[in-house]
Amino acid sequence: MSYHFETLAIHAGQPNEALTGAVVTPIYQTTTFAQDELAGLGVAPPAYCYTRSGNPTREALEANLAALEGGRFGLAFSSGLAAANAVLQALSAGDHVVASQDLYGGCYRLFTKIFARFGVRFSLIDTTRPQNVAKAIEPATKLLWLESPSNPLLKITDLAACSEAAKARRIKVLVDNTFATPVHQRPLALGADIVLHSTTKYIGGHCDVLGGALIVDDEATYESLKFVQNATGGVPGPQDCFLQLRGIKTLALRVRRHAENALAIAEFLEAHSEVETVIYPGLASHPQHELAQRQTSGFGGIMSVEFVGGVERIRALIGQLKLWPLAESLGGVKSLLCHPATMTHASVEPAERRRIGIGDGLVRLSVGLENVEDLIDDLDQALEATRSSRLQEVAS
Repeated sequence: MSYHFETLAIHAGQPNEALTGAVVTPIYQTTTFAQDELAGLGVAPPAYCYTRSGNPTREALEANLAALEGGRFGLAFSSGLAAANAVLQALSAGDHVVASQDLYGGCYRLFTKIFARFGVRFSLIDTTRPQNVAKAIEPATKLLWLESPSNPLLKITDLAACSEAAKARRIKVLVDNTFATPVHQRPLALGADIVLHSTTKYIGGHCDVLGGALIVDDEATYESLKFVQNATGGVPGPQDCFLQLRGIKTLALRVRRHAENALAIAEFLEAHSEVETVIYPGLASHPQHELAQRQTSGFGGIMSVEFVGGVERIRALIGQLKLWPLAESLGGVKSLLCHPATMTHASVEPAERRRIGIGDGLVRLSVGLENVEDLIDDLDQALEATRSSRLQEVAS
């Protein structure tokens, strides 16, 4: 039987526990498992032998994530960067990767400061134009790495068109679906081979657990990544997997409310005289608004904003806001304000940040699940208290 998303979130990979009938997957807090006999020489290996290689709680999470993304196989990792690292570790020296230029700063650091040292080459391009992808592909290109929406400029890439361009050259396509989540976007259905998540964000949803995941549909790709996962050991513990599974049960409800709140806040800020720019795919002013409407079923809970007064205005706002703490991360129940230039993208060189459009006056808002009127009122009072004319009076 085919189930809807909300049902899969609660049931997929999580049958009632066989021994006791527990309706919640237990935390199998063990590093090793007793074996009845020697494996090999005609004897099949046991289902579980050592938790790095496999654990029932992690297996439930991996099966659940695969079902949510419409794939056959899931792999859980200790963080989103651990998942990204595993994909790159499946490459070899001399391989070439084409990637979105506007992407998470941690991935940029992983690309340019780690794997570039071992002979993997990267071309960071504007993937919002599919023709750019086709032009960037070389004979040595093995992977196309996409973010949509991107971090932090919320650019939308046509995943189907870019996947088609890559598949014509037999190149694997990875899509980081952390921002959109499977509630709003299914990259595998649009042609991707690998879906990446920082499950720390919306999947966990409560800013209390670190994790990452890869979801694939092709068995050979799965086996290759599974080998890396086991060989390098960047896996989550059973307690972390349990918390991720608990978060997933309310994923659909949370993500839809995040998006509802975000649209209302984006509309408020866009109309405010003390705001210069609001970047949010749900606004008609967004350059790829129509593509976002076609490709996703919702616009997410993240936006980027530039205020009148630039960096000094941001410093002032931080001191006035009550419901928007300055903090890294996103996708949790609590609203957060992040300054990419000094936080998530601090590892990106200033010249590169300027090239791709991440200015020092840009902030990223992760809209939480508080009452939206309270969030708007807090922004409004902070903007009024730091109104540009008042800042000028103080300065004089």
